[in-house]
Amino acid sequence: MPFLYLLLGAIQNTLGADPAKELALETGRWTLRFLLMSLAITPMRELMGLTGAAPLRRTLGLFALFYASLHFVVYVVFLLELRWFEVGDDILERPYITVGFVSFLILAAMGATSPKRMVRLMGRRWKPLHRLVYVAAILGVLHLTWILRTDVFDAVFYGTLLVLLLGYRLVQYFRRQARRSNRAGASSVSSQ
Repeated sequence: MPFLYLLLGAIQNTLGADPAKELALETGRWTLRFLLMSLAITPMRELMGLTGAAPLRRTLGLFALFYASLHFVVYVVFLLELRWFEVGDDILERPYITVGFVSFLILAAMGATSPKRMVRLMGRRWKPLHRLVYVAAILGVLHLTWILRTDVFDAVFYGTLLVLLLGYRLVQYFRRQARRSNRAGASSVSSQ
C-alpha cells in the first residue's frame, strides 16, 4: 500500500514542491518502519505469546529491503539524475550516504540469504550474518538523523523504538547468560 500511495502521488504530482526529495524521504522512512516491525516480532512473540508471528519476520525484512532498494533507485534516478560516477564519490565523501549504503548492503545480503535453501546452505554462518540487522537498523537511524538535520523528530522516534527493541534483546541475552552460568555452577557442585 505505501508503494501504491507513493506511485499515485508521483503520477498525480501531489508529493509537494520537491517530489524527488519526498520520495527519497518516504521510501527511507518505510524502510525503517518495516525494519523495526521485523525486529519487533521476537519481543511480541515472547511477551504476548504470538507464536504464529515468527514467519512474518522474514516477510517484513523483505519489505524493508524492497523499500531500501526503492530508496536507492530514487536517489540514483531522481536526485543524481543517473550520474553513476557520482554514486561512488557520494559514498566515499558523504558520511550519511556511506552509512545508508552500508545499511542497504546489509539488507541486500540478508535478502539474498533469506530463502530456506540459503539457510541450509550457509549452516551456522547464517545466524551471525542475519544478526547484522541490528547494525543495519542503527545505521538507518543514523542516516535519517543526518538527512533531517534540524527536523529530527522522526529520527528520535525511530531511534527510541530501536533502543527499546535492542534493550529488550540485551536484557534477554543477559538473562540467558545468567541461567547458563547458574546451570554450569549447579552442575559443577553436583559433580563434586
